[in-house]
Amino acid sequence: MKTKPKAIPFEKLKADLMKDPAFRREYEKLEPEFAIVRAIVEARAKKNISQEELAKRMGTGQAVISRLENANASPSLALIKRLANALNLKVELRFTSKN
Repeated sequence: MKTKPKAIPFEKLKADLMKDPAFRREYEKLEPEFAIVRAIVEARAKKNISQEELAKRMGTGQAVISRLENANASPSLALIKRLANALNLKVELRFTSKN
């Protein structure tokens, strides 16, 4: 009988990987994209609706939402606005200091 590999909590895995300077640099370069994905997933979860329902409200397919939430697509501002509208939310953009 095969044993299942032991699951590692994401935050532990991330902390371990962030110790590598090359990984950290690449992760930090992608952080804005990760922030957008997190915001999309959290907003949809907070409204307690499925990817399918969100897609229907936006007039698109569920696969589009899946690609966004899996960071397999970079959303345009127009798509982000449609998504916010479908969730009855507004879009805010903020620039902050790197330090």
